[in-house]
Amino acid sequence: MTDGRTRRVFVEMLREEWRLHSHLFSGRRFSVFPVLIALLVAGTVELLVRTGTEFSTVFAGLHALALVFGIQTGSIGFIGRDALRNLLGDLTLLLFSARTLPLSQTRLLAVFVVKDVVYYACLFLLPIALGVTPALLGGSAGSAGSLVATIPLLWGTLTGMFVLGIGLTIGGVGLTNRGMSGFVALAVLVVLSWVAWLGNLPVIAFTPYGVFLSPTPVRVGGALGLIGVVFVFGTVTYDVNTRRDARTARSTFRQWQRRIRDPLATKTLLDIHRSSGGFGKVLFSAAILLGVSGSLIDLAGQITGVSPSVGVSFGAILGLTGFTTYNWLTQFDDVDSYLSQPLDVPAIFHAKFRAFLLLGPLVGTFFYGVALLWRGAPVRDALVGAVLLVGVSCYIFGVTVYLTGLSPNEFLFDTALFVVFGVAMSVALVPILVVGFALAPLSLLAAGALGIGGIALGVIGVGLYRRALPKWTNHHRR
Repeated sequence: MTDGRTRRVFVEMLREEWRLHSHLFSGRRFSVFPVLIALLVAGTVELLVRTGTEFSTVFAGLHALALVFGIQTGSIGFIGRDALRNLLGDLTLLLFSARTLPLSQTRLLAVFVVKDVVYYACLFLLPIALGVTPALLGGSAGSAGSLVATIPLLWGTLTGMFVLGIGLTIGGVGLTNRGMSGFVALAVLVVLSWVAWLGNLPVIAFTPYGVFLSPTPVRVGGALGLIGVVFVFGTVTYDVNTRRDARTARSTFRQWQRRIRDPLATKTLLDIHRSSGGFGKVLFSAAILLGVSGSLIDLAGQITGVSPSVGVSFGAILGLTGFTTYNWLTQFDDVDSYLSQPLDVPAIFHAKFRAFLLLGPLVGTFFYGVALLWRGAPVRDALVGAVLLVGVSCYIFGVTVYLTGLSPNEFLFDTALFVVFGVAMSVALVPILVVGFALAPLSLLAAGALGIGGIALGVIGVGLYRRALPKWTNHHRR
């Protein structure tokens, strides 16, 4: 970056990224978040290798996580513009200001990507790589190589997978913005990639993960070439100034209100319905969790050598859809947006609760049915799993409301909230999953105990929600 203007924009973007996160997540607590990541990775990796998981499997999982993280980061940075426009109207954000700054659109896009890579490589990916150190020092890595060689290589290839994920997002968003032809092209590329994977073509060998497995010059060149091709394709297809066609919606508020009987809950659901993606984004979030659930259950079965209860395992894990659903329900407003209305704070939370009860368990139950059709389960296990799904979903709702109010995204980088939330989830989910593994298929006694436990979790969640009302009322009054 020899151009002074380019360097200045990069520095300001990087500084603003840090300022935004540290301001939103209480400065000091945010600064120790990388330490928490390193500790979590260290504990998880040590637990996995001690229970018989091959270290190669652990490394593969870390690289997959980096790829997904890159895709998610890219989607937040680029697709998030549409959400901001829905909320605040037209804005001149730094990334989308090529018309007013003496920099080209391509250069601004490149600076934005480099900023994300530098920032998150240091904030997240370096702690992940360092978190593997205890297992390497303990000799668990086997032939993974020496500590001095492995950690820098791991950090570099994790960063490469992260960069690849961002590039895939840019290309995908660029294609979808080009209408039906773009969607068709994207579908063709996905199908071709899947066919190559099923055909055992050496696709992985020429990715950053392939470089980690064998850092030969050919593989390094192939990985760099793949990333370069992806970004060239993304640069050609992506246009930051693309504007979606104006959308109109007929007035359905009164029709929905007659059925829901709560104007605020009706507004919340209509906000989701009329936003980009509609209810499809809620279903998409749950579908991702379904796929992750299947992978985790299979991995745990391979580690323990025990076939888990499908109903209990999927029911408990899919209860986590309660968090993603509540996140979408609070995505489009906050208490401040209601200050001009004759409403009190509890009324706003009551509306979110009613909307959650209408949407959350329904979405979770739908994908739970998909899981049962996919894996199959005895009737007793299936019924217990359904009870657990609703109970865990309500429990997570209560915990989230109590800790964050209408701002569940604060879990993202707030170290203290993240730890408390993680402990609360572990206390509830770990015993259920252990019983689901240890006592499968369920006896009548075990099924009854888990069913009562699921009901108890739901009651606790509702209790936490009620305790949260005076807490957040006092907070917003101050």
